Amino acid sequence: MAMPAYVSNQETLAEGAQRRKRRRLVTAYLFTLPAMSFLIVFLFIPLFAAVYLSFTNYNLLTAPEWVGTHNYSRLFDDPLFWRGLRNSFIYLICTPILIVLSIALAIVVNRPLRGVSAFRALYYIPAVTSIVAIGMIFEFVFAEPAGLINGALLSLGWIERPINFLTHPDSTLISIMFVTVWRGIGFYMIIFLAALQSVPDELYEAAAIDGANKLKQHWYVTIPGIRASIIFVAIISSISALKVFEEIWIMTNATGGLLDSALTLMFYLYRQGFINLELGYASAIAVVFTIITLIFSIANLRFLERNTDAS
Repeated sequence: MAMPAYVSNQETLAEGAQRRKRRRLVTAYLFTLPAMSFLIVFLFIPLFAAVYLSFTNYNLLTAPEWVGTHNYSRLFDDPLFWRGLRNSFIYLICTPILIVLSIALAIVVNRPLRGVSAFRALYYIPAVTSIVAIGMIFEFVFAEPAGLINGALLSLGWIERPINFLTHPDSTLISIMFVTVWRGIGFYMIIFLAALQSVPDELYEAAAIDGANKLKQHWYVTIPGIRASIIFVAIISSISALKVFEEIWIMTNATGGLLDSALTLMFYLYRQGFINLELGYASAIAVVFTIITLIFSIANLRFLERNTDAS
């Protein structure tokens, strides 16, 4: 018995649809192949290598020697590890300061004033300036006794002796944090500026009609309107604060400060891996640091999302 023509046509159409689906799938995989190759070579392979090396004794000169969990037990008994972890979390103070100052600056430059584009570019310059140049500038700014700040304060008679910004254990980390904040304000200002321009003007007009002053308008209109950007900035700035390295390396002359006062976990990882050549121990620090950063980022995201939903 011959198969009806419409049945044969339906099978042909189904086969054609399957071929088109497979072709689209192959095309999609080909487009993602370069990115996946990059991630595999520069992310996943180093990640698995770091996990493996964290269980070994390795110094680049000999083959890795399996030592089990010795590096981790040594790590948790290492006072410098805990100092670096403490300083890394202290560095997180930069995040709320950056958010507040960046939002305030974005509000200022979001006005239709003459020359405001030049001010936006001027504030953004530190974000694209080499950290080496910034470090050299602030070494001169913080220098004692003839640095820019000390020289000005001494000439005004406000202090009797120079302030040891970068040579005193109590002030080194705070001074470097100031540089991080100064450098990051312009970058995060651009993010908040883009978010501000998407907030409808009608909302401000309605708030003004209801009797809200400028401060209340920004609190009840601006902040809710850019909440997604605040969450984004909070997460990326927190991660950047936890893994800060360049500022500390440059402004302490690669020492971590007097008595390791500016030692962070990332800087300690660098010291153990590339100066002491204890790559197994450095890998253990890297694994623990990655886990801490991941947990903190997830907790930070959940906390911010919960507050967003509650409001």
